[in-house]
Amino acid sequence: MKVKVVNTSLHPLPQYQTQASAGMDLRAFLTEPVQIKPLERALISTGLFIELPVGYEAQVRPRSGLAAKHGITVLNTPGTIDADYRGEIKVILVNLSNEPFEIVNGERIAQMIISAHVQAQWEQVEVLTETERGAGGFGHTGKK
Repeated sequence: MKVKVVNTSLHPLPQYQTQASAGMDLRAFLTEPVQIKPLERALISTGLFIELPVGYEAQVRPRSGLAAKHGITVLNTPGTIDADYRGEIKVILVNLSNEPFEIVNGERIAQMIISAHVQAQWEQVEVLTETERGAGGFGHTGKK
């Protein structure tokens, strides 16, 4: 699938790092470093604008290395970019660690996954079909 992209950042376009990768890294596009203090959040520009085909979305997710090593994650994960959005892709990062963290221009800050989706049409009914699980919720299946 081809996706139209405008790149104002001068960084390379996002790319898959391996043949089986689901996500592509997004890079920060900054004129100066941004320091995120503990429990603070920051909106980070990428300089990317995309045009997705109808029926697809882009999901912005944390990078596992930043999360595990530094406590930096995407606040509204996954962030959704709809097919009709034409603005710049920006990433809301939050620092869940006890130490300040500095984001610099070109740093890989999140990953983006392109995913197909469908729009549901609601059918209002009085009763739902019975299943073995029924209404069992969180923790219902127990530990195995």
